[in-house]
Amino acid sequence: MSRCKWPNNCSSCSHKFDIMKFIIAIVAVSSFSGTTLAFAPSASSRIATALNAKVGIYYSTQTGNCEIVAEYIAQAAGLEFADIGDVSDDMILGLDSIIVGAPTWNTDEEEERSGTEWDTWLYSSLPKLDLSGKKVAVFGVGDQQSYNDYYCDAAGELYDQFKKCGCTMCGFTSIEGYEHSASKAERDGKFVGLMCDEDNQYDLSEGRAKDWVDQLKGEGFF
Repeated sequence: MSRCKWPNNCSSCSHKFDIMKFIIAIVAVSSFSGTTLAFAPSASSRIATALNAKVGIYYSTQTGNCEIVAEYIAQAAGLEFADIGDVSDDMILGLDSIIVGAPTWNTDEEEERSGTEWDTWLYSSLPKLDLSGKKVAVFGVGDQQSYNDYYCDAAGELYDQFKKCGCTMCGFTSIEGYEHSASKAERDGKFVGLMCDEDNQYDLSEGRAKDWVDQLKGEGFF
């Protein structure tokens, strides 16, 4: 048999037929892939609306306890967190939902109970912002033994000030399992949010944070 002269002059060799089949196969695969891509959901449609919600976690701290709890919440929610003193007004305005937390330092005060940047921000920055309709959830840290009568009082202040601005408040929790006598963070027999005691119940904080985040998801917060 003579040597094949494909692709120049071979008119009777089976190679032409094989090449044609190969070309047809490529065209078919390309067409199928195009059809598949045409019917594939876009990236935006594959992401649930709830996951697209813009949520921020903000805290301030004296001893670091509030930062610890903020990190627990952030880990459970898959979010980042920041000190309120490092946050611009535009960042706050661009959010759909806001988680805020503070310690209690100035016990039994009517205002400025946290002894942190919140004491300034709540009364100088917050009143200037239009947060009407935004969802807000509050957390606080306190010491139930040393400050039994003032447990997480500053969380109650956060709640009152954000609610005054027209925010939708979320994340109330039970007072069961705590050992305090009184708290300005209670409303109608419940806490206004997540309360943690890094001094006496530190081993419960991470679990409480996870449960609270799950609760907030159920409330449509995220």
